[in-house]
Amino acid sequence: MKMGMELEAARSVVDEKLLFVKVHMPWDMLCTYAEVLHIKMPIQPNDLCTTSSPFNFLSCITKHFYPSEDLIAKETEYFTAPFEKDRLEYFYVKDRDLFFTPSMRSRMAYYILSRAPYEVRGNIKKFGVTKLLDGGVYKAAYPLHDCRFNVRSKEDECPNERYLLYNEWAHPKSFYKMQPLDLIRKYYGEKIGIYFAWLGFYTAMLALAAIVGLGCFIYGYTTQETSTWSKEVCDPLIGGNIVMCPQCDKECTYWRLNSTCESSKKLCIFDNYGTLVFAVFMAIWVTVFLEFWKRYQAELEYEWDTVEFLEQEEQPRPEYEAKCNHERINPVTRAKEKVPYTACGRCIRVSLGIGTVLFWIVLILASVVAIIVYRLAVFFSFSTRLQSDLKELEPFKEYVTAQMATSVTASVISFVVIMVLNILYERVAIWITDFELPRTKTDYENSLTLKMFLFQFVNYYSSCFYIAFAKGKVVGYPGQPVYLLGKYRNEECDPGGCLIELTTQLTVIMGGKAIWNNIQEVLLPWMKNLIFRYCTRVGSEKVIPRWEQDYQLQPIGKLGLFYEYLEMVIQFGFVTLFVASFPLAPVLALVNNLFEIRVDAWKIITQFRRMVPEKAQDIGAWQPILQGVAILAVASNAMIIAFTSDMIPRLVYYWSFSVYPYGDHSSHTMQGYINNTLSVFDIQDFSNKSQPLQTPYWFNNSTTCRYRDFRYPPGHHRQYEYSIYYWHVIAAKMAFIIVVEHIVYLTKFVLSYVIPDVPYTVREQIKREKYLSQVILHETNLKLVTKPLSEKRESCLCQDKYC
Repeated sequence: MKMGMELEAARSVVDEKLLFVKVHMPWDMLCTYAEVLHIKMPIQPNDLCTTSSPFNFLSCITKHFYPSEDLIAKETEYFTAPFEKDRLEYFYVKDRDLFFTPSMRSRMAYYILSRAPYEVRGNIKKFGVTKLLDGGVYKAAYPLHDCRFNVRSKEDECPNERYLLYNEWAHPKSFYKMQPLDLIRKYYGEKIGIYFAWLGFYTAMLALAAIVGLGCFIYGYTTQETSTWSKEVCDPLIGGNIVMCPQCDKECTYWRLNSTCESSKKLCIFDNYGTLVFAVFMAIWVTVFLEFWKRYQAELEYEWDTVEFLEQEEQPRPEYEAKCNHERINPVTRAKEKVPYTACGRCIRVSLGIGTVLFWIVLILASVVAIIVYRLAVFFSFSTRLQSDLKELEPFKEYVTAQMATSVTASVISFVVIMVLNILYERVAIWITDFELPRTKTDYENSLTLKMFLFQFVNYYSSCFYIAFAKGKVVGYPGQPVYLLGKYRNEECDPGGCLIELTTQLTVIMGGKAIWNNIQEVLLPWMKNLIFRYCTRVGSEKVIPRWEQDYQLQPIGKLGLFYEYLEMVIQFGFVTLFVASFPLAPVLALVNNLFEIRVDAWKIITQFRRMVPEKAQDIGAWQPILQGVAILAVASNAMIIAFTSDMIPRLVYYWSFSVYPYGDHSSHTMQGYINNTLSVFDIQDFSNKSQPLQTPYWFNNSTTCRYRDFRYPPGHHRQYEYSIYYWHVIAAKMAFIIVVEHIVYLTKFVLSYVIPDVPYTVREQIKREKYLSQVILHETNLKLVTKPLSEKRESCLCQDKYC
C-alpha cells in the first residue's frame, strides 16, 4: 500500500477462516512500473505490407486450419517502443482501461509483490510474497482467470479469453485447428506462448519425418521375405544344420541357428538399406528444423516485442538483490554497483555446482554398471533353477524363460533406481542453483536446465547406449570368454542381434513414457481438483466468486514449463539419436505430440491457476541443447549402422568375400553369407568352467559348434585369432563413419549458411520501428527546446517593432 497499490479484503464463501486479498493497480502506478520494466507499447499502426517469405512453406498448408477470425480476431500490428510516462501523448492510447493488457498488469503486480519489504531486523531485511508463501502467512498468490472455461461470461467488459481458448484450442473437437498463438501470448504471456509455438512447429516438422520413416518401415516389411541371408537362417538345410555354441557357462546348451528364424525376419524390417537413407535424411531434417525454427522464432520476437529483450532489461531476482553486499565497478558503465559475491566467490560456487553434477552423473553410471552385474549374475541363477521351480506352473513354463525373467526384473530395478535418483537429484540441482545465485530468472532457469538435462540425458539414454555400443562387443570366444569383474561372463546379443533389442528398448521407452506422461498429466490434476471441490463443497444457493474458484485449482510448480520442455527434448533425442535402429520413432513422436499439445492446453486452462505472465525472447537454454543433440545424432547414427547393425559386414561380403580371391562365386552375391560369417569352434577346447553340462538329443556326435565372430578355425596356425575378414570389416566401418559424418556435417553447414536466421521482411520491419521510435520519441526533445526559443525571439521582434 505504501508503494501505491490498492488492496481489498474479502472473506471466503466456503471457509470463514480464509481471507482473500485482492490487489488493484491504479493508472499512475501502471505507467510508472511499465517504464521500470521497459514494457513496449504501441506508438503507431504497422504501415508495412507483410509479404510471405519464400521459406515459410508451412503457412501455405496451415492457413486453412486456423480458428475462425469471427471468434478470435486477428490482432492489429503496431510499431512499438519502450513506454515512457512523460511522453504518454505519443503512444497509441485508445482506451486507458485496455491500454495495458491483463498479462502486463499481472507482471507489474508480481514485480511489486516480490520486492515489497515486510520485516527488518538489524541487517536482515525480509521481503517478497514468495517468503510469505513459504512461511505459510499466505496460502497462495495468483492472477485471476477472466471467466469460467466452459461458460461465457455475461459481463460486457469481460473479454472471455479463457472461454475462447478452451473452445478453439483445448477442446478435443478443435484437435485439427492451429493454435491461436497471439491469444495464448496475450492471456498467458510470452513464455507460455513461445513454448506452444515451439511445440507446434516441432510437431508440424515431425510430419515430414514420420512420412519418410513410415515409408522406410513399409519397405523393410515388404522385403523381409526376399532377404537372402534371412532365407539361409530359416532354411532347414542351412540354418537347421548349423549348431551354435552355448551363450553362458555350463547351464546353457547348444542350439540350432534356424531357431532364430523369426528374429532374423524382424531384423530385416529395420536393418536394411532404407534405414541408411533414412538416417542421412534425419540428419538433414534436424538441421532444417532448427534453422527454420530460428526464422519462425525471429518473426515471433518481432511480433511479440521481444527483439531487444536484453539482460539489462530483465530485472534481477529478489533473492539476488537481497544478498548484494559487495561492491564492484560495472565493466560497461564504470559505475559502482552492488553484487552478492566476489570473483573468487563466484568461482567457488560454479566449481561446486560442476562437481556436484559430475558426481551424480558418475552415480548414475555406477547404477547402470550395478544393473549390468545384476543381469549377468541373475541370468546364471535363473538358468540353473527357474525351470525346476516352475514345474507346477506347466502352462507358463515355456514363456517364463531365464532371459525374460532377467530382463523384467532388471527393468523394474532400473525403473525404481531412475525414479529415486530423479527425485533426489532434482532437489540437489535446485539447491546448487540457488547457491550459485544467478542474477536474473532467465540465468537461473538456464543454469538449472543445463544441470537437469545432463542428468536426464545419462539417466534415460545410458541403457540405449549400452545396448547399441557395448553389449555383445567384448565377449571373446567360447573357449576363452571375457568376464566382468573376473566373475560374470559378458552378455551376448540376442539371437536376432543387438539392433532388434535396441529397437525393442526404444519402442518400450518411447511408447510407455508417452502413455504414462499423458495419463499422469490428465488424471492427477483432475483427481486433485475433484477431491478438493468435494471437500469444500457448499450449498447451491451460495455463489462462489471468481477468486475462490481459481483457488480451488492446482498451483503451477516453481519450475513452470521446465518438465514440459524436458519431456519434449528427451523425445527429440530418441527421435534423432537412435533413428537408425527405429524408423518409426518420428511416427510415435508425432502421434504423442498431437495429444500433448491438446493435453497441455486443457491442463493449464481447466485444471491450473493462471500463472504469472513472463517475458521470454526464445526457448532459452533448450536451443543450444537441441543443437548439441543434433550434432551428436550424426555420430550416433553412423556408429549404430557401423557397429550395431550387420549392414557393413554384409556389404563387405557382397563386394569382396563372395567372389575371387576370397569366395567361390563367379559374381557378387549374398549366398553363403551366413556360413562365411560364423566362426568354427572345437568343443574339445571348452574349459572346465565353460563346458555345458547337458547336450540336446539331436547333438549326436558333433565335434564343432559355431559362434558369431570373424576368427580362424581350429587347426589353423592362427586358430581363434581374428581373420582377415574381421580387419576388412573394421576398416570398412571406420571408413563409413568418417565419410558419412563428413558428408552430413558439410551438408548441415551449407544449409545453416544458406538459410538466414532472420527473414528479410522482419529485418525491414525492425529497421522501420527503430526509425519511428527515434523520430517520435527522441526528436520530441528538440521540439520542447526550440519552442521556448522561438517564442522568446518573437517577443523580441515585437518589442523592436513597437520601439
